[in-house]
Amino acid sequence: MNVLFHYTAGPDLAARLSAIPSLRITVCPEDDEALLARLLPETEVIWHVLKRCTAEMISAAPKLRLIQKIGVGVNTIDLDAARTQDIAVCNLPGTNARAVAELALALMLAVLRRLPRFDAAMRRGEWLDPELQDGIGELGGRTVGLIGYGAVPRLLAPVLIALGCRVIYSSRAPHPDAAGEWRTLDALLAEADIVSLHLPLTPETENLIDAAALARMKPGAVLINTARGGLVDEAALTEALVSGRLAGAGLDVFVHEPHDASEALFQLPNVVLMPHVAWLTTGTFDRSFALAAENCRRLAAGEVLLRRVV
Repeated sequence: MNVLFHYTAGPDLAARLSAIPSLRITVCPEDDEALLARLLPETEVIWHVLKRCTAEMISAAPKLRLIQKIGVGVNTIDLDAARTQDIAVCNLPGTNARAVAELALALMLAVLRRLPRFDAAMRRGEWLDPELQDGIGELGGRTVGLIGYGAVPRLLAPVLIALGCRVIYSSRAPHPDAAGEWRTLDALLAEADIVSLHLPLTPETENLIDAAALARMKPGAVLINTARGGLVDEAALTEALVSGRLAGAGLDVFVHEPHDASEALFQLPNVVLMPHVAWLTTGTFDRSFALAAENCRRLAAGEVLLRRVV
């Protein structure tokens, strides 16, 4: 079965892919449009990561039978085009949850302890900048608000509690087994010292954190986003960070990826930035590839696919 892995692979990742039995997996870097055009006509399965899987791509792949998302969010796949062509779409919820939970925690700590700024100062030969000492915070004792309560918050909440945080969460309805107290979204924004986003990007959640939502947050609060960039109005966030309304932000995802480094948001010293890699660990790849390979086996055997979305 011809599988196109649409993502750039370093040596370790390429070796993991080549070790998967019974599949012919070809790596196509996301920026190599010429290679993509050559591969699509013979592609039976796309292992999709981040770059948009468009209707044009789907039309150029007459043998395509499955688009397998390596991750959870399918907002970067043209689902209507897949339905029209009777192409299955599956995702892998939970496979990256531990990795994302760990990076969300790391971003909280990095913002509060100003890790990138201390690192940059030391690389410039500065041992200790007195101005960086003011306002350094601890995570313990703070109220952390988790918006959404799926696989990632379920792993993150107990860790936060163990570190001395009080956890509240917002979801469509309370979860009886949740490690934390349920709040409405407005109540969570007003109460939390740190707000962490864990929602899919849908028409209902787009720009959920807009100027009005930011205004409801506590003065000096911190925003963490490891979910999707479109959940946040980036212009409004920039204004809140510049004005001091928010103390900082830790961001792994953005509206436009790759980002435009000239935008004001990327110049702010109180923002910690990562290039959409919260999910990217060897553990995530091992769990994801095992399930993706199983779906390829099921596809060939005519069996029911796992985690089918379309």
